Amino acid sequence: MSFIVGVVLALIVGVSTTFIGLDRDRALYPVVMIVIASYYALFSVLGGSTQILITELAVAAVFIGFAFAGFKFSLWLVVSALAAHGVFDFVHAHFYSKPGVPTCWPSFCLAYDVVAAAYLAWLLAGKRVRAHAG
Repeated sequence: MSFIVGVVLALIVGVSTTFIGLDRDRALYPVVMIVIASYYALFSVLGGSTQILITELAVAAVFIGFAFAGFKFSLWLVVSALAAHGVFDFVHAHFYSKPGVPTCWPSFCLAYDVVAAAYLAWLLAGKRVRAHAG
């Protein structure tokens, strides 16, 4: 169920931001990537693990770096980061403990991130959003 909710929510957010015109600003999806990257740090705080928080902050820094680079150079980097984060969500628990992470989160976030990446790729391929900073 969480996978389906992730897919549907990503489509609702993507389509509604396009309809309203929020995605005309190249900053929208990099900001979405930054917010997405911060969730595991939040879960570490909720789980009470300082050691995991430090690890999560380092991982978030990588994804935030891709968001910054994507905004400055090409939103295709953000597409890649969103998709990579979705895969990270799915395999995250196999690398280290995940205190505070809800059990439904990996499948929800995998679905959301991959669908958001696909939607942004569709916007970029159709030239509905400018890929490169100008």
